[in-house]
Amino acid sequence: MSTSVPASGPLDLFKHINRDLPASIVVFFVALPLCLGIALASGAPLFSGVISGIIGGVVVGLASGSQLGVSGPAAGLAVIVLAAISNLGSYETFLAAVVLAGVFQFLLGQFKAGFIAYFVPSSVIKGMLTGIGLLIILKQIPHAFGYDADFEGDEAFEQAGGHNTFSDILQAWDLLTPGAILIAAVSFAILILWDTVLTKKHRVFQLLQGPIVVVLVGIALNWAFMNQWLGYTLSPDQIVSLPVAKSLGDFASFFTHPDFSQVAQPLVIKTALVMAIVASLETLLCVEATDKLDPLKRVTPTNRELKAQGLGNMVSGLIGGLPITQVIVRSSANITFGAQSKLSAVLHGFWLLLSAVTIASFLNMIPLASLATILIMVGYKLAKPSLFKQMYALGWEQFIPFIVTIVAIVFTDLLTGIGLGLVVAVFFTLHHSYRNSHYIKQTRSSVEGREVFHLVLAEEVSFFNKASILEVLEGIPANSKVVIDCTNSKSIAYDVVEFIHDYQQHAKLKNIEVETIQYNPPKHLLGH
Repeated sequence: MSTSVPASGPLDLFKHINRDLPASIVVFFVALPLCLGIALASGAPLFSGVISGIIGGVVVGLASGSQLGVSGPAAGLAVIVLAAISNLGSYETFLAAVVLAGVFQFLLGQFKAGFIAYFVPSSVIKGMLTGIGLLIILKQIPHAFGYDADFEGDEAFEQAGGHNTFSDILQAWDLLTPGAILIAAVSFAILILWDTVLTKKHRVFQLLQGPIVVVLVGIALNWAFMNQWLGYTLSPDQIVSLPVAKSLGDFASFFTHPDFSQVAQPLVIKTALVMAIVASLETLLCVEATDKLDPLKRVTPTNRELKAQGLGNMVSGLIGGLPITQVIVRSSANITFGAQSKLSAVLHGFWLLLSAVTIASFLNMIPLASLATILIMVGYKLAKPSLFKQMYALGWEQFIPFIVTIVAIVFTDLLTGIGLGLVVAVFFTLHHSYRNSHYIKQTRSSVEGREVFHLVLAEEVSFFNKASILEVLEGIPANSKVVIDCTNSKSIAYDVVEFIHDYQQHAKLKNIEVETIQYNPPKHLLGH
């Protein structure tokens, strides 16, 4: 049974620090290249991605009711941001739109628009998680091979130059980097050993997460390459590239402030609305998915989440950051590596800030191949083969929307995939509605010798049911009797009422006697 998020005091935040602290470090290592990659893809300053990661962790993490969700810049908004910066003419004007988008999101939460999340079927949510898992694996394989043409966090199937997700993997196979492959192989060995053997041996291996060791070993190997110890090298695009501040004044120059003089312009308002709607949809979908992954099955208050995201976007826009959403890749990594509460998300934002100020040059030695193996492991845990078997066992009604969502996410993008999955799920709902609008009993009257058909309508009869009821009534043979029983019906759509009224009229031509029970048509029909 699901449980709501309990009220907690400041001290309760540190209740699970033994699990949240190591998980936050893993999420930090996952988030850092994603923040930089999404900023690059958005045509924004590289540090803007780090700013939004910091705000997503600290500000949204503290304000949110989600215990395991992690927020930051989202790849789904990269195309919108890229176009917006170009159309608005300056990054400062775009930041004003981000702040305004945050205001719109906060108002959506205030007006309780979060209920939208509850209309997404479980099969589509599970398909979304599995699709994201497969997408992570497919997108990270080239990085593990040393082919880093795409930015970290890219979710689009189609790529520049006519490439796509699968052709990039083939391209990576032709352009293998031995150093990256060595790092990936060692990293995989560490992760598998940690997950299957060491964590069961001693508690210290549960506290010190495998991905942290993977990153440290990756840095050590890269350092050995730089000193020509192993005969391999990595190019600059195969390692993390965080802007390095030489002083506090230099660090302060990384922040940008919005130009509010243009905020009343129609294009700024339109851009803010689009970002608010897309960011809110992505957030609500990720909230549902994260709650599904939560071992304790806690339920995130969606209206509070919209307010938290709105607050985060207002702050992010004010200091030069990208728009923020809750992000399933970071959230699932958070859950996979043992987080128990929101402290993990908050700490990951703090580590982003601390690292940008103090150890940026050290972090710029992390190979992307190391991070790729961590993400591939996260992807595998989201898309385990056993889940396909489980969904198939539930029947076609669950399995088909699940599969359609997965395939559509891999071959298009997140929102399109979910949209197509929803269409298929709605089709099954309509099919059920079509089949379950009524049931019919057939008897024979001993007095009149007529066949009697007793048609009992369901509790709710919508216009979708009209076709099935029409089919039954039109199939009743001549010289018989039909009883249309509305006793159980609380609501009958006008389309169905009108058809029953018309049927009463033309049934006389076939010598069919029509009797109704608790059938109350509108007064204007009674006059016909």
